[in-house]
Amino acid sequence: MEETEKLPDPEKVLPPSFYSKDPAVVARELLGKRLVRVLNGEALEGTIVETEAYYGAKDPASRAFHGRKNYNRLMWGEPGRVFIYNVHKYWMLNVVAHEPDEIGAVLIRAIEPTRGIKSMLSNRPVKEPRALTSGPGKLTLALGIDKGSHGASVLSPGSEIQILDTASDPIIGTSRRIGVTKDLDRDLRFYVEGNPYVSR
Repeated sequence: MEETEKLPDPEKVLPPSFYSKDPAVVARELLGKRLVRVLNGEALEGTIVETEAYYGAKDPASRAFHGRKNYNRLMWGEPGRVFIYNVHKYWMLNVVAHEPDEIGAVLIRAIEPTRGIKSMLSNRPVKEPRALTSGPGKLTLALGIDKGSHGASVLSPGSEIQILDTASDPIIGTSRRIGVTKDLDRDLRFYVEGNPYVSR
């Protein structure tokens, strides 16, 4: 059942300190948090159930691997900013996350939709509900997120994209990152065990 409140609670917006940590720590701690996309005055919302962490020049799968460019410069910048890039014609939603003077971001791979589902289905019509947001390109289509959101702050209660705190203690699984040809020798994908919206 969808919630009836229209807009998110500003008191639950995660603080800057949440994102000013190692990307893997942030990726793990984002599981169970509420992702909210305010679109045309309506809050489209889902619980984050899958993430991946990315680092800087020593991470061969990272957008920052080849150095600082115009399109990836946010990864060096203020934690808590939205970082959008395109893969195979799909937009990828990331949040900048790293320790001071470091580089990094967290990819939001999947959410479990909880509010605004009719609007999500209008944006991305599917017959099987679990297919709506069970992947990084799927969720951006469903939430109406594209390059226009690049650089937005998730720290502001008035932002078009927000991540809200919630009381949650999910059982977390880990694996290597998905769809990368070269990877670091550690698990940097995090997901909620048993959730049907996890991408695979």
